[in-house]
Amino acid sequence: MKKMLPCYSKTALTLLAGLTLFLGSCKKDDDSSFKEPEISSTKGVYMLCEGTYGSNNSDISYYDISSGTTQKNYYKKVNGSNLGETANDLQRYGSKMYCVITGIKGTAQSFVDVMDVATAKSIKRISFNSGNAGFCPRSIAFYQNKAYVSCYDNKVRRIDTASLSIDGEVTLSEGLEGLAVANGKLYVANSDHFQFVNGLKNVVSVINLSTFTKIKDIVVTYNPLKVAATATGNVYVISTGDYINVAPSLDIINSANDTKIQSSTGVDDYSVLSISGNKALLTTDIYSTDATVKNIDLSTGKIGNKFISDATIVTTFYGLTIDSFNNDVYVADANRYNSTTGKAICFGADGKIKFNFETAGLPQHAVFIYNYKK
Repeated sequence: MKKMLPCYSKTALTLLAGLTLFLGSCKKDDDSSFKEPEISSTKGVYMLCEGTYGSNNSDISYYDISSGTTQKNYYKKVNGSNLGETANDLQRYGSKMYCVITGIKGTAQSFVDVMDVATAKSIKRISFNSGNAGFCPRSIAFYQNKAYVSCYDNKVRRIDTASLSIDGEVTLSEGLEGLAVANGKLYVANSDHFQFVNGLKNVVSVINLSTFTKIKDIVVTYNPLKVAATATGNVYVISTGDYINVAPSLDIINSANDTKIQSSTGVDDYSVLSISGNKALLTTDIYSTDATVKNIDLSTGKIGNKFISDATIVTTFYGLTIDSFNNDVYVADANRYNSTTGKAICFGADGKIKFNFETAGLPQHAVFIYNYKK
């Protein structure tokens, strides 16, 4: 098995071990303090940029669709400070967006930064540190005015979205990665791809969100990494395998009875998965010249044909986000892991390019702001 170190970013692993690299964007609005009116069009796009490991240069780029203008280092411009070290997730919930900043093990650089979605102005930075040690948060999901954050220190922490404070935690296993909500339950990947000696390595843990307690562990392929849920309640899991004998796979869990119902090959260790409504996409063959985005048939769970239908070239696949309003697809291109400049490419639902814009280094996930009907 390939040797890996805890609390390193996806970037560091890619640069050190030759690996390549992300889930949905605008979450369903359950925030009772924000009732979104009817959307008329997508106004702008925030693109989370992970930056280079150890450089404290994560940022958020912003693209205004109507004017076609880009601001690469938008977070720093708006807030007058760096976003942080190794940002790994950005999600919208109601009138706010939440950025998960992992940091580096052994340093107090772990935070969840809560911003006004209209401006990207920071409202509060929630510490995920104790003394000089960070919890290394990785992913975030939402349910009924609570945010749930997976961490490398074996805990899922719960944030109250009204008080913006941590109000609970559940202990699982070291190396927690992706998570998603389905049927009032939270599904959390327990991974060992960083060789956590106490990790469960091949399970997705199920947490009852009413009681905030673990129900069970579901065995999946070795090293689950990314998790996404469909509107019908199936939970899709990308597992990396062991890089030698166990191949990466796409596993499907039925959240009605919490059993794995399907497993298929055709994915890579750092394939990117995005599900929104009845649309699901996956990057494949990312280590070859045939790297592309493919459709997933949600009725069968099978990986289907290519999504990109024109001759657009993506240099380095690094992220994938579907705009739930119009099914536009944003592919994040890491530009051969350039530390300062990446690119986001917008494809229409037909798979043809609509526009692209420059971003800060290592773009990976988009969040959208909208215009509304009067």
